[in-house]
Amino acid sequence: MAVNRTVDAIIVGGGGSGLAAAVSAAEQGCSVLLLEKQPQLGGTTGIAVGSFTANRTAMQQAAGIEDSLEDHAEDAGEFAPDSIEDRNNVALRRWFLSHTAETLDWLRGMGLAFHGPNPEPPNRVPRMHNVVPNAKAYIARLQARLLQLGGEIRCQAAVKELLREDGRVVGVRAWIGDHEEVLRAEHGVVLACGDYANSQELIAEYKGDRFAQIDGINPFAAGDGHRLAQAAGAQLLNMDVTYGPELRFVPPEGKLFFSQLLPASGPIAWLMGRLLPWAPQFVVNAFIRRLLVTWQHPENALFDDGAILLNVKGKRFCDERQWPEREIGIAAQPSKLAYLLLDERLTERYSAWPHFISTAPKIAYAYVDDYLKLRPDIACAGTLQQIADRRRFPMERLQTAVREAGLSGDRWVLLGPCRAYFTTTEGGAAIDQSLRVLDAAGTPISGLFAVGQNGLGGQILWGHGLHIGWALTSGRLVGKTLAGIKSTA
Repeated sequence: MAVNRTVDAIIVGGGGSGLAAAVSAAEQGCSVLLLEKQPQLGGTTGIAVGSFTANRTAMQQAAGIEDSLEDHAEDAGEFAPDSIEDRNNVALRRWFLSHTAETLDWLRGMGLAFHGPNPEPPNRVPRMHNVVPNAKAYIARLQARLLQLGGEIRCQAAVKELLREDGRVVGVRAWIGDHEEVLRAEHGVVLACGDYANSQELIAEYKGDRFAQIDGINPFAAGDGHRLAQAAGAQLLNMDVTYGPELRFVPPEGKLFFSQLLPASGPIAWLMGRLLPWAPQFVVNAFIRRLLVTWQHPENALFDDGAILLNVKGKRFCDERQWPEREIGIAAQPSKLAYLLLDERLTERYSAWPHFISTAPKIAYAYVDDYLKLRPDIACAGTLQQIADRRRFPMERLQTAVREAGLSGDRWVLLGPCRAYFTTTEGGAAIDQSLRVLDAAGTPISGLFAVGQNGLGGQILWGHGLHIGWALTSGRLVGKTLAGIKSTA
């Protein structure tokens, strides 16, 4: 077997966890090769808002906020339903949370700026630190740092196989551009390929066929790392646990789920990072509200109050109050699209506190008028006839739908289209606190590591900012592990 290249560490995946792993390893003196199958870096981290939830941080201390690891570990267990939280790897999540402040210091030391900390109940104190201007800043800054350290990045590089010798993972076989290469890693291969939210096969296998047609927010989240880990003998945990399905409005034309409203690097991003912490709260809220109408989901309370869903032909097709049947129903409609219709009563109700369309809890709220002003591509108001004309719904069918739902009025609001999405998946390889992948017997698979969504290790990370926190923290820590192996080799 001819080897094309040998390095200390190979990182498979160029999202937040992969870049953090590569930078951390390179900082410790490892030669690093990062492989990303897409033409550009970013992964799911790159399309997120960018919240990083942490405890005992310098920013908390500067704001006079007292916090503790024990409190955070307890609060983190309050987000998921008991049936899900009962499956959490308590020891591993507490270990992760114990390192979050160090990771935040590491990121800030690279020049990344954060706003906050912001509250998010049921966290008892503010812990959510929001990167400025958005999560693309992580990608831009980590990429620049890796190249500065001499690390190598290869995009359009799809890893097809993990190579093993005497039971140890020693490298990868990858298709790079238009040719195959065999690449050797002296000290370890790190899987950092993201989740499997857009893998129909894995969703059907672990969650059931009826969910298979629901898309993942990241269209490239295909579960590649999970398949590679499984083929190497890894134990996979919580593969049926998903965040979602839930409704989200389609993004603006040409964008993924997070619109890049401001540059992630360069002088404007630098200036905003310095000024935003001093900006009036109404300015911050206005900025976040724009993000809400681009990225966040509509509240379930809308449906409990009587809002209805229509498909692209103006037909009502489900009981909107039933989850997840509502989302499964949307995925079965033409083009997998649906629209929310609000009558006059609902329009007035969702125009002011405490009834909002979407929220970043305790930070900002978006109401009907915010959608009409900021997202005219998905929001329109008028008479029922004007609504029908705007979306080319048959008027008789629309009248039948509203009559059967008991809706009425002279002014109507239509929001959409929207889709049903899996936001992320909670399944991943079993790992230890060195980020080594474990087999079914709990024994480390030599030479193989997993971070981010590939190496969740049984953790349940519901709540804003924990997935990115884990991605960047696990990446940073695996780099130290790889450096330790190099130093003793």
